[in-house]
Amino acid sequence: MLLPRFFALVTGLGLSALACASPTHYPLTIENCGSTLTFTHAPVRAVTIGQAGTEMLYALGLGDKLVGTSLWFNDVLGKYKGQNDRIERLADNEPSFESVIGKRPELVAVELEWMVGPQGAVATREQFHELQIPTYLMPSDCESKDNLVGADGTRLQPFRIDSLYKSITQLAEIFDVQARGQQLNAQLQASLAKSIAAVQGKDLTHTSALVWFSSASLDIDPYVAGHKGIPDFMLGTLGVRNVVQSDEEWPTVGWETIAKANPTFLVIARMDRRRFPADDYQRKLQFLRSDPVTRNMDAVKNNRIIILDAMAMQASLRMFDGLESLATAINRYDLPK
Repeated sequence: MLLPRFFALVTGLGLSALACASPTHYPLTIENCGSTLTFTHAPVRAVTIGQAGTEMLYALGLGDKLVGTSLWFNDVLGKYKGQNDRIERLADNEPSFESVIGKRPELVAVELEWMVGPQGAVATREQFHELQIPTYLMPSDCESKDNLVGADGTRLQPFRIDSLYKSITQLAEIFDVQARGQQLNAQLQASLAKSIAAVQGKDLTHTSALVWFSSASLDIDPYVAGHKGIPDFMLGTLGVRNVVQSDEEWPTVGWETIAKANPTFLVIARMDRRRFPADDYQRKLQFLRSDPVTRNMDAVKNNRIIILDAMAMQASLRMFDGLESLATAINRYDLPK
């Protein structure tokens, strides 16, 4: 049995990380999404634009370094609530440039390039760098991706899980907590292996899914997961086919087209954000069960609807919880052949 051995190896890596990790040698230079970042010391004041980076820093034990957060889809995980309650939330969505620089950060960690990038909703990287404020972009949103095409960018290559581990490794190096980074990555790798093992006995050859994130209005086409992004990686990892073939991260697709594809499962996002009507997953469910097109889909008639936190559909720590929830849900169903 290879998987138990893998779990044992990963656990060993996590426990031994404190002993084998070497300290950061400053000045530290890191290549990040087309920019060269140099740190003369571990940042003592950081701002995050994006919940994924916020919870990564919490998991690395760096909550005391945060002076501001922003861009939240779900409430903070319960285990981080104590840390989070002490930190100012600059905005639920995108913060103003002035509010970020007003915190005098030595690092701004950014989840999505459309927030801080060439067409940044907050600012460009150059605007921050001119003020000697380094911006760290999550590699999962800028490597092998063109964020100038499509509303949320277009994947040039499929999302790679290594890019998420890379974020953790590099943030741990920047803050000189490499042992914690190694341990966290080992735990995530074990979680991934556990989710894969959970569905190994299931025949998913003819199983497909659609992932519905939100909709600007319930009477127009929904934002769904493209076939090279994070939800597609999650489905593919478990052996489920995504019915959407667009390379865009979150394209809009009509319900008639979706109904014709007839996915086995519908996966819908649950979020605490209320930017669009369909941010409320209960309104998604009401729509699916009442609309004349969607109510006749097999997934709706057979209640094969899986609800995941929106952050579980992002390159975040919650993605691993999302994989486990997907695997558990899939195992509950007797699937059509």
